[in-house]
Amino acid sequence: MTDDKDVLRDVWFGRIPTCFTLYQDEITEREAEPYYLLLPRISYLTLVTDKVKKHFQKVMRQEEVSEIWFEYEGTPLKWHYPIGLLFDLHASNTALPWCITVHFKNFPEKDLLHCHSKDVIEAHFMACIKEADALKHKSQVINEMQKKDHKQLWMGLQNDKFEQFWAINRKLMEYPPEDSGFRYIPFRIYQATTERPFIQKLFRPIDSGGQLHTLGDLLKDVCPSALTPEDGEKKTQVMIHGIEPMLETPLQWLSEHMSYPDNFLHISIIPRPTD
Repeated sequence: MTDDKDVLRDVWFGRIPTCFTLYQDEITEREAEPYYLLLPRISYLTLVTDKVKKHFQKVMRQEEVSEIWFEYEGTPLKWHYPIGLLFDLHASNTALPWCITVHFKNFPEKDLLHCHSKDVIEAHFMACIKEADALKHKSQVINEMQKKDHKQLWMGLQNDKFEQFWAINRKLMEYPPEDSGFRYIPFRIYQATTERPFIQKLFRPIDSGGQLHTLGDLLKDVCPSALTPEDGEKKTQVMIHGIEPMLETPLQWLSEHMSYPDNFLHISIIPRPTD
């Protein structure tokens, strides 16, 4: 892969200032103070909220505590989506800190998966990495790795260790010199205005003439409603890691440098603010 290590580092160390407050109907022994955290964009809520859980459990009656879950303005937040994706999709045009509500009761079975341990997150994370490598290299790279390499990817993410993670992950971002990129680009496109979970399909980084496909080419093929009509005003924003990449950016470069640790490009299509 082309070595833009500063980009990888900037993506890894992206943080969102967040204020957690307890839902008003939760029963407490005394008043629950808000809790502030800088959330890593690349991680998962249930990986980084142990301190939040401890903070609020101190004021709860123990019989009132069941599975913790989070919501933002009435929307339950899916723990299996990376934090940065959740923010871009639901809150990217709001003032900081991001205000998340904490619940210990009435788990929304229809909206959220249960997550009883970090093993569940690890299994989900590794399944995504394996799916991404199936798209990129027919699973050859991940299958040639040892179990300890898989574990190092996970521990690097869980412990927020950039070098530990990338020592292994860089192998997943390489391709043979005779190729111009991956077989297919692992991506998922999420739309804030639809109930559909996401769009995902096979898309090559190179066209039949050997030209690099761009982000704009991908959107034109997969989600044309995200593009501005030539005679119209721009109604949407295309966000990856909190920024709007230029539509001319090659998709192969984005996949190597702007993917989340699960090796997918998570792309949010959100309404442009009207003010």
